[in-house]
Amino acid sequence: MFAHPWWFLLLIVVAALAVGYWWINRRRQRYTMRFTNLALLERVAPKGPGRWRHVPMALVLVALVLMTIALAGPQGTAQVPRNRATVMLTIDVSLSMRATDVEPSRLQVAQTAASAFADQLPAGINLGLSSFAATPSTLVTPTTDRQAVKNAIGSLQLAESTGTGDAIRASLAAIRAFGSQIRGPEGPPPARIILLSDGKQTTPTTDPADDRGAYPAAAEARAAGVPISAISFGTEYGEIEIDGRPVSVAVADDQMREIAQLSGGDFRRASTELDLRETYANLAEQVGYEERTVDLSGRWFLAATILVLLGAGTAIVTGQRLP
Repeated sequence: MFAHPWWFLLLIVVAALAVGYWWINRRRQRYTMRFTNLALLERVAPKGPGRWRHVPMALVLVALVLMTIALAGPQGTAQVPRNRATVMLTIDVSLSMRATDVEPSRLQVAQTAASAFADQLPAGINLGLSSFAATPSTLVTPTTDRQAVKNAIGSLQLAESTGTGDAIRASLAAIRAFGSQIRGPEGPPPARIILLSDGKQTTPTTDPADDRGAYPAAAEARAAGVPISAISFGTEYGEIEIDGRPVSVAVADDQMREIAQLSGGDFRRASTELDLRETYANLAEQVGYEERTVDLSGRWFLAATILVLLGAGTAIVTGQRLP
C-alpha cells in the first residue's frame, strides 16, 4: 500500500536514463570500431575494467528506483504500544485458590504470573488491581506505577466465598472513576477487565444469573464497552481441606466462558503455571499493543543512499565516471 502512488511516474525518467546510458555506450563502441585500428589498440592499450565499468551506473539506477518507491510513501502495519488504555486485573482469592493441583498453589502461581504480566504491559497502560472473595477490594486504582501493583499482588490473602458479580461491578466502578478523571477529547480511554477465577459464584447467591450475579454484571460491562477477558484457572481434580475433610474445588469453566461471552470479551483456560504465563503474555500483547499503519519510506531512502555511496565508491575504484 502506498500513500502517494503517482510518484511511480518517475520510473519513466529512470527508464529513460537507463536507455540513454545504453545508447551512449553503443554509440561509443561503434565509433571506436569505425575509426580505431583494433589490432594496434589491443597491443598498446591498458586492460580496461570490462563489464565492471557499468556497475556504478547500475547501482545509481537501482538507487533511483528505491528513491521513487520511498517517495510513493510505502506503508505497512506494525504493532505499536498503546499510550492510553485502562486494565483492571481482578483476582479470585477465595479458599479454593489454596488448592495445590497447580504447585505450589493456585494463588501463588497466580501471583507470580500476574506480576510478570504487570512487567510485560507497555508503560503507557494504566493497570489497576482488585481481589475478591465474599466481597471485592480495589487494592490499586489504575496507575502506571507497576511496582505498586506488584506489591499489592504479593500481599493477596485468602478468604471465604466467591462473589464474582460484585467483583466485576467493583472493577467497572474503578474504571469509570479513573476514566472520568482523564477523559480527553476522544472520551475515556479504552478499558478491559482481566478476571482470574477458579470456582463458581457462591455469594450473594449460587445462581450467577441472579440480579447481583456474575451474568448481569458481565452484561453491564458489555453495555459500558468494557470487555472481560475471563481466565479459568485450575484443574478438575483440585481439592482443599476444610474442617479436616477434603472438599472438591474443580475449576468452573462454564461460568467463566459465559461471563466472557456476555461481556463481549474472550475466554481462556489455564491449568498449569506455563499455561497461565502464556495466557498473560498473549493478553499483554492484545491489550498493550495495537496495529497501526506506519510509514516505511525511511528504510527505502536508507537503502537508496547506501547504493548511491556504493556507486560513487565503485566509480572511483574502477576509474569510471558517471554519465
